[in-house]
Amino acid sequence: MLNKQVADIFNEIAKILELKGDNVFRIRAYGRAALNIESLDEDLKKIVDEDRLDKIPGVGKDLAEKIREIAKTGKLKSLDELKRTVPYGLIEMLDIPGIGPKKIKLFYDKLKIKNIGELQEKAKTKQLLKLEGIKEKTIYNILKGIEIFKKGKERMPLATAIKIANEFIEELKKIPYIKKIMPAGSLRRCKESIRDIDILVISKKPHEVMDAFTKLPQVTRIIAKGQTKSSVLTSDNTQVDLRVLEESSYGAALIYFTGSKEFNIKLRQLAIKKNFKINEYGIFSAKGKNNKRIAGKTEEELFKTLGLKYIEPELREDRGEIEAAQKNKLPKLIELKDIIGDFHVHSKWSDGKSTIQEMAETAQKLGLKYINSTDHSKSLKIARGLSIADLKKKRKEIDKLNKKNKNFNILFGTEVDIDSNGKIDYPNEVLKQFDVVVAGIHTGFKQSRERLTRRIVMACQNKYVHIIAHPSGRLWGQREAYDLDFEQILKICSETNTALEVSASPSRLDLNDINARMAKEKKVMLAIGSDSHIYEQLTSLKFGIMVARRAWLEKKDVLNTLEVNELLRRIKK
Repeated sequence: MLNKQVADIFNEIAKILELKGDNVFRIRAYGRAALNIESLDEDLKKIVDEDRLDKIPGVGKDLAEKIREIAKTGKLKSLDELKRTVPYGLIEMLDIPGIGPKKIKLFYDKLKIKNIGELQEKAKTKQLLKLEGIKEKTIYNILKGIEIFKKGKERMPLATAIKIANEFIEELKKIPYIKKIMPAGSLRRCKESIRDIDILVISKKPHEVMDAFTKLPQVTRIIAKGQTKSSVLTSDNTQVDLRVLEESSYGAALIYFTGSKEFNIKLRQLAIKKNFKINEYGIFSAKGKNNKRIAGKTEEELFKTLGLKYIEPELREDRGEIEAAQKNKLPKLIELKDIIGDFHVHSKWSDGKSTIQEMAETAQKLGLKYINSTDHSKSLKIARGLSIADLKKKRKEIDKLNKKNKNFNILFGTEVDIDSNGKIDYPNEVLKQFDVVVAGIHTGFKQSRERLTRRIVMACQNKYVHIIAHPSGRLWGQREAYDLDFEQILKICSETNTALEVSASPSRLDLNDINARMAKEKKVMLAIGSDSHIYEQLTSLKFGIMVARRAWLEKKDVLNTLEVNELLRRIKK
């Protein structure tokens, strides 16, 4: 949306101006305008088209002109010019979690630190302690922030990789001499973070395909161009590799280039035991001198030759899937169509941007049968948490909407805060009025392992709490998962019949696949929630399904595959 794009640009300008020590009123003007634009109830594009920018608080003639430029061109020339007045390394440092413009300016003014490398060195050698207000804890947080930043640079979130891959695939589909196209690598396995993007195609004209691929508008640099493989970089330095294959070996190549490395090694070992050789061109007989190719056109025929049931790409990590395939004990993995409800949906009642009705209408269009309206509880002021008086008004609105709905239910829920001592934000007499209670930690992330674990344990022990939201608290590129005794949490969830959320929000994907599989093995139910704050985000449920499939989850393991009456009966246990 244009709203977010403009708000992001104005926030970036405010940060750079603060770096430069610019006029404080000018800095505040950009920050205030960004906040107001982000909080708008309607699409900024419509406001631009109808020439109503002067109605937005904090947007004067100058900022209105800048908004029009962004709407028209997708960028802002004055931001590019502003960036050139500050060392690039300082701007990059703004992306380090926990370090604001004031600290960066202090480091630059006093120690002439111009980039992340210099900051890391000065932090490690404790030279930052010379500066006023900098303590050992500050240095620890800076080094931790740099570590998180570098991880984010090395790999991109799954949702970002899918978007980039789809843009390339859509362009490649326009090429008439491509017969088949498929992403491979860790993207096809739906890993939560991706380094590079691999795409495989079938074509009898590889030279023409490579010419077209390297000339696509997304390409800013050609790393290598060959007859059957080319590599390019996009404007944000994402590497995309394209391979052109013959149809006779496409299945074998798909297995090989999908991976994982560990899975391929295990598959190769199995082939050797059966007197076969396997590579990206097919599966061959190892008897005699001819090395006759037995299969390779499809993945299915290759697996069948090895005596295996088809193994879904998401499972190919050498975590027991080959052994399960040999015994015909692979799980029937959950699919998006199995999900009929969304447990984690916000609205304008708290920090959402859409009304409950808008969320419900979109959910119905997506084929869902219910949503759980989970606006924040009262103590979370930053998210405009609801007072008890507001809850009564919200309940009336939901009841009114439900009377109009046919074959769709809006559940009266909450995302209630677990405070620093493990207490739930609303009293029990309020909690028992909700249909579904989702509880989560939103503050105090740096507490000890024991205390954080205890907070979640106490929440599970409250009989009115049904689901623990985003249990590990991680945010991609901003905050790592906090340290928890997950074994203890699984034990208490099992004892109290409390479900754990798989947050489908692309910035979270929490629980991850490893922990979600552990939950399944301990008979703990999972609940997939989009954590939507605007109706477009409801489609992110698909990312939660990707995590669930990597976790070996089946339909029976996930709460929101249940019809609403069965769901309410189940969670009241």
